Amino acid sequence: MALISDKDKDFITETFADRLRSDVTVLFFTQEHECMYCRETRGFAEELTALSDKLHLETYDLVNDAEVAATHGIDKIPAIKLIGEQDHGVRYFGVPMGCEFTVIVEDIIDVSWGTSNMDPETMGNVLPIDKKTHIQVFVSPTCPYCPQMVRAAHKFAILNPSITADMVEMTEFPHLVQKYDVMGVPKTIVNEEFSIEGAYPEKAFSEYVKMASEGKFGKR
Repeated sequence: MALISDKDKDFITETFADRLRSDVTVLFFTQEHECMYCRETRGFAEELTALSDKLHLETYDLVNDAEVAATHGIDKIPAIKLIGEQDHGVRYFGVPMGCEFTVIVEDIIDVSWGTSNMDPETMGNVLPIDKKTHIQVFVSPTCPYCPQMVRAAHKFAILNPSITADMVEMTEFPHLVQKYDVMGVPKTIVNEEFSIEGAYPEKAFSEYVKMASEGKFGKR
């Protein structure tokens, strides 16, 4: 059964035709004995990349291709990573469906251009970050407020090579939900130590990430 509707396929095909600039490689990580959601994620990745000749799917096994996985910071599956002319550190752990579907479409467009649009004040918070900064945004498929946080985190990563940003689907990684005490979504973790709950405007979120990268924000 198709995971992307025919109507959505038609719309995305037109969108990609109009807005993609450079080729984008979609890396998909699974394993020989696929995990509970690996089959769905594989199907989604295959359907999505078939909608433009500028999208290229590469599939890797987490165990057999351990070196590739380590290079891309992949330590759990299912996982997707977007690579344009550069590696912008844009990753998804879990199926990016439901409310997150529009996020990956917009992310692909940004990655194809190698940049993201944001207001000057937000950009002024993101660009100066010069320490390795890892953002994890925990989401659920039905959360209407999660996409804006994932999208913003990925835009920050596309803009600044010091930033890596992950979408983490909470129901697929219960051990991480327990580790980070995720009681509701969206919940965002920065550099393992700092956290905020709920959705924030992009500018306010960028201020938080900047402070967290400098160790100036309250720890979780």
